[in-house]
Amino acid sequence: MLRIGTLGSSRISRPALIEPAASVPEVTVAAVAARDPARAEAYALRHGLPTAYGSYQELLADPDIDAVYNPLPNSMHGPWTLRAIEAGKHVLCEKPFASNADEAAQVAQAASASGLVVMEAMHYRYHPLIQRLAEVVGELGPVRHIQAWTSFAITNPGDIRYDYGLAGGAMMDGGCYAIDCLRLLGGDEASVTGALADPVDSGTVPEAADRSLAVRLAFPGGATGWFESTFTRDGEFRADLHVICEDGLVHLDNFIFPTRGRLVATRDGAVVADEEGVGESTYVYQLRAFAAAIASGEPVPTSAASALVTMRLIDDAYRAAGLAVRPTAGLARPAGGPE
Repeated sequence: MLRIGTLGSSRISRPALIEPAASVPEVTVAAVAARDPARAEAYALRHGLPTAYGSYQELLADPDIDAVYNPLPNSMHGPWTLRAIEAGKHVLCEKPFASNADEAAQVAQAASASGLVVMEAMHYRYHPLIQRLAEVVGELGPVRHIQAWTSFAITNPGDIRYDYGLAGGAMMDGGCYAIDCLRLLGGDEASVTGALADPVDSGTVPEAADRSLAVRLAFPGGATGWFESTFTRDGEFRADLHVICEDGLVHLDNFIFPTRGRLVATRDGAVVADEEGVGESTYVYQLRAFAAAIASGEPVPTSAASALVTMRLIDDAYRAAGLAVRPTAGLARPAGGPE
């Protein structure tokens, strides 16, 4: 039995970890930690978790916890993943993997040296429809051009995802998905050739979060890519993908949540694939893969090394758009007692 503890009382923990664990019998969510003991206790009671800790460090010190889920704010992904690795825990870290590429490199190096499974939670990658997407693109390839759009509605202007100091921005939230998907189809050796940003109104530009960011990519084989990631105050969620191959076209609605998606591919105007997403939640497939990697030692596609490549492209996109890369927050070492 793989015993997982979650850091923080984030809302995403329920759909991304607690509910999927009910469908993965080799996994149990054994504990939650929060900086406020009362909040941790309330969260544990609400979700039926056996143990609550009043600090993240207490959870990491528990020898009965095998792995950690890290859904903390973006700026805390890198630091607390490092702490978990130091404590000998496997880590499933929410995207984006770190605040910037330098921080991601530090985590990737620690993960490699530890022998632990450290995995970025790019949950969509583990769904069968995304595996089918890669197969269809391969059949119609080579790839000539890829386009992607992500749009998340965030009604509250004070949401932490708009906070530059907490590594916020549309690129960090939805853009990391788009980059990862373009890498899946176009290849890992992508480079940023241009970018345009719409920063949140701030007197500290370039130290500002991006409300929208469009990026051009180039791949060594001659393929090109383009994507736009946006925050809106209203409207609908969007995560669309369009691929132009030498022998056909491929379109996927909702590549981030492919269980609700639809894949359509054509060759010479004739439909060669028309498939809807079915099966379990992407988070169930992801959790199952995480547990299997720990049990078997097999590599995962969203490893720390892969996440580092994505973070380098994110930093390059910010620089190309005239914005500063997200700052490294870091953590003070605990002095004596738990944090």
